[in-house]
Amino acid sequence: MREPAFPAARAVASRIESHFTEHLAAARDRGDDALAPLADARAVEAMLDAAFWASLRREEDYAPKISLAFVAPDQVSRPLRFERRLRLYPGSLARLAPAVERPGIHLGIWRDGDELHIWGATRTLPALCFVLEVVAPGLLVVKHRRGHDAGKFVNVAVLEGDQIKIVDAQGTMLPGCPPVLQTLLGRDVAASPDDDSVNVPMQLAVSIRAHWRGGALLVVPAGSDTWRQSIVRPVSYSLIPTPSDVAHLVRCDPAERARLEWHESLRRAVDALAGLTAVDGATIITDQYELLAFGAKLRRRDESDQVEQVLLTEPIEGATSAIVDPAELGGTRHLSAAQFVNDQRDAVALVASQDGRFTIFAWSNSEEIVRAHRIEALLM
Repeated sequence: MREPAFPAARAVASRIESHFTEHLAAARDRGDDALAPLADARAVEAMLDAAFWASLRREEDYAPKISLAFVAPDQVSRPLRFERRLRLYPGSLARLAPAVERPGIHLGIWRDGDELHIWGATRTLPALCFVLEVVAPGLLVVKHRRGHDAGKFVNVAVLEGDQIKIVDAQGTMLPGCPPVLQTLLGRDVAASPDDDSVNVPMQLAVSIRAHWRGGALLVVPAGSDTWRQSIVRPVSYSLIPTPSDVAHLVRCDPAERARLEWHESLRRAVDALAGLTAVDGATIITDQYELLAFGAKLRRRDESDQVEQVLLTEPIEGATSAIVDPAELGGTRHLSAAQFVNDQRDAVALVASQDGRFTIFAWSNSEEIVRAHRIEALLM
């Protein structure tokens, strides 16, 4: 028996098709080739429907975690193809999940007449390929490939039960939007697939969120010591300023950065840096990735006013900005980060909660207030 339809799938399918239509057309106008096929609304709805019901099943008491890609086997290199294709049913997805739950593996979905089928699995995808990831029971994320690096994805939509969030990349046009948020939003999603720039802020944010202990990363200008005015002394783990492994790696020449070994080294370096945020207190780095301290306790700078309000935004279509008490965003970590940015207005604070919420605090010169950008929808 087939499960009943997933209402959110039909509600969002046409909007997702429009997103991919727009970006594929822009890529073709630039002369880009080797692009993914368009996932039309019918295919999007069918994949969302099957993935949602599969996410609610359990195989040997494990909730499925799966990544589906709408692509034909002849559009990828070295596909793993089944001798007999499988119909796209929730049961098939749930049973296959243990074999493909590792990062970077996608079940290939393609048409057979009017029906969709699972033809096998792949590690490679063409640019702007529609990808649907089952993150948790009832939680689905739509994303697409960007560039030649298989690790580069841009989130398009998040569906959690009947709640739909469409990522609004125009959120980068907000007054006071920090460069790190522009990077996280994939402001260059329409850029050439040959653009292999490294999105270190995105990798750091994802890694900080991944350890699920909560944490705060403060980014301050290189060569400035004013941040020390907002730190309780002595700092338990204060360091002699020195470039981190991340700093060394991002300065490598393009030929070195093209190597797989370089990307693996960067991933390990990012995880090591992000892991410091699991220690109680804040980790402090410069905008050149120099590591200054971790486990730092924050305080209000002398003669500074207490932050009582922040402007909360979320890069989601239909979301509106709201003035809120920083205490509404979380506990002490959020309060101290908002105060730090209020006192150190050229700094940015990245804060993860234990429940997975993620907030970037940055000062808005145009509105003279601390902006709190909720971005967990970009990190799933």
